[in-house]
Amino acid sequence: MPRYRFNVFGRILDLEPVSTGWRCYAVGQDGKRAPVQLAVPADLPASELAQYLYDIYHEMATGSRGDVTEIGVTGAGDASRNAGTP
Repeated sequence: MPRYRFNVFGRILDLEPVSTGWRCYAVGQDGKRAPVQLAVPADLPASELAQYLYDIYHEMATGSRGDVTEIGVTGAGDASRNAGTP
């Protein structure tokens, strides 16, 4: 199952698809993950996660941390994407 990692205005979040939608985790500096109470629509495609996170967390933006960026995808079938190949 793929896991999508985003830098959300300086905060690292992992999102995983589950049968009921998406599960979200905050990733600490030590790499440990803690559940985040975030309602992500079940029908939201992975390609729209960054925009959704931007819309939800835009109040956290600062001059030096002004965007949401995808920083990785892990899981079955995503090895080529992580390696930077098409």
